[in-house]
Amino acid sequence: MLNYIIRRLLIIIPELFLISILAFIVIQLPPGDYLTTYIMRLQASGAVINESIVENLKRQYGLDRPMYVQYFIWIKNIITQGNFGVSFSYDLPVIDLIKERIPMTLTISLLSLAVTWIIAFPIGIYSATHQYSPFDHLFTFLSFVGVSMPAFLLALIAVWFLYKFTGHAVIGVFSLEYLDQPWSFAKLMDMIKNIWLPVIVVGIAGIASMVRVIRAMMLDEIRKLYVTAARAKGLPEYKVLVKYPLRVAVNPTISSIGWLFPALVSGESVVGIVLNLQTVGPLLLSASLAQDMYLAGSIVLILGTLTVIGMFISDLLLAWLDPRVRYG
Repeated sequence: MLNYIIRRLLIIIPELFLISILAFIVIQLPPGDYLTTYIMRLQASGAVINESIVENLKRQYGLDRPMYVQYFIWIKNIITQGNFGVSFSYDLPVIDLIKERIPMTLTISLLSLAVTWIIAFPIGIYSATHQYSPFDHLFTFLSFVGVSMPAFLLALIAVWFLYKFTGHAVIGVFSLEYLDQPWSFAKLMDMIKNIWLPVIVVGIAGIASMVRVIRAMMLDEIRKLYVTAARAKGLPEYKVLVKYPLRVAVNPTISSIGWLFPALVSGESVVGIVLNLQTVGPLLLSASLAQDMYLAGSIVLILGTLTVIGMFISDLLLAWLDPRVRYG
């Protein structure tokens, strides 16, 4: 097991290096840069821009240097100083902007992940053990709807229904009277009252896809001879399911941890705008539209790092659960 952990840790280092390069290149792919977008906004407002001002702005933002020089300065500052640069749009350190939104992002994403597992496992097991029953058809239909429906559209529908039938508009995690207030028990209770909607909306697609995976894996396993042998020994049905097919069905759900968490974070970008959430997703969207390369690149780098860490954790859990992985 120790050798397996060391091998995985050695792979992480070049992976993070490649992710940092790709994150910086992807942000630079659109034509122009932040300065181009900024000048277009000034011209649209009627301001007159001359070449000397443009050149001064390029030197100020470091945009007169080649892309590889900009990348090496950026990555060197991250490694040596923990400095992700300064956001062009906000004129603030990138790390300060991200730190403001990370707690709420992690709260919503982790709660969505927990809800996904809590709901998907019982439904997936029930659908597999009651194949072609009315409820199996219902859950299958709802799963396809959940996978195919965009999360922002579901958010709009949910907000409309809540306002229509309860008169309560859930826009944001906090009510207006608690928005700028310091933390207190009343503010915590207000957050709990409002946070369930974004948690469910963000987690719907994950629930739907995981139900399909668990159902398919369980159906594949419960027909195998070792399950028939367990039943022949007289084991109760719940023990047969938990001890044998469920253990195998858990493997793909464990391996999905790596991509599911970053998918939840990035998947709430448009949902965050619809529901007015102070999370990383809307910040990434606005930085990308403004071509704010240091802010957008840093967020993409952090999401990529979360993916690598999530894959490392899922690989360790998978190796612990299934010896074939660590000895394969």
